[in-house]
Amino acid sequence: MIWAAILLLVILVIIIANIKIVPQAQAYVVERLGAYHATFSTGVHLTIPIIDRVAKRISLKEAVVDFPPQPVITKDNVTMSIDTVIFYRVVDPKLYTYGVERPMMAIENLTATTLRNIIGELELDATLTSRDVINSNITAILDDATDAWGIKINRVELKNIMPPREIQDSMEKQMKAERERREKILQAEGEKKSAILVAEGRKASAILEAEAEKEAAILRAEAVKEAKIREAEGEAEAILKVRTAVAEGITKINEANPGEGALRIKALEAFERAADGNATKIIIPSEIQGIAGLSASVKEFLK
Repeated sequence: MIWAAILLLVILVIIIANIKIVPQAQAYVVERLGAYHATFSTGVHLTIPIIDRVAKRISLKEAVVDFPPQPVITKDNVTMSIDTVIFYRVVDPKLYTYGVERPMMAIENLTATTLRNIIGELELDATLTSRDVINSNITAILDDATDAWGIKINRVELKNIMPPREIQDSMEKQMKAERERREKILQAEGEKKSAILVAEGRKASAILEAEAEKEAAILRAEAVKEAKIREAEGEAEAILKVRTAVAEGITKINEANPGEGALRIKALEAFERAADGNATKIIIPSEIQGIAGLSASVKEFLK
């Protein structure tokens, strides 16, 4: 009984030891008698003691690897250092295990050679301004090359591009000169806009002054016109009053039925007023010639 219990306990321990629990986002590559047998995914699995063994535990998560700077030469013979960052994921644990020895070293060397080939076709300025193009090209080439290794290259980024120190100094001077040029252009544009605004202000002021002078002249002309109209109306009214008075006088005279003597006296009065003017020649009607001698006495009487 004791030996049976011990045997049962040993068998139970062996069974428990050969139960494999695969965590999430991992895979186990299992070999049987040294040959590939199966890939265990997430869950509980049972292996055969001594015959089966877990050859490799692989993470299926996306991983990041930062390679050290690689020296490259551009098309215009400028040597620079570029370090890259690669984002990858294992998609086939079997190929990843048996496809290549030391996959990360293989990817690093493949990245270096690909980077040299791509940068060798570009000049310095194009290299500094074409990161997206370089990243896309390297990603496509690496992804195609690593399919046989069970690796998916999701993204490749150029982390740093470090040209020689003298090139950096030259670039800094060029950037400084460009900033100064832009500053001068902006300053000139500002002065130009300011001058335009001042000229427009003067133009608007001159237009307003001319319009004001025009309106003032119009108002003065209207005032003169109104004054002349009032003067003409006054003269017309005065003439009208005089004529009305004369008409009334004639009417009263006609109503009074004056005699011949009175009419002659009025004629003499008219002759006297005519004589007081600036006329140099006076024609005396024949009707009043007979009473010319009486003019003095009539004048004295009228006074």
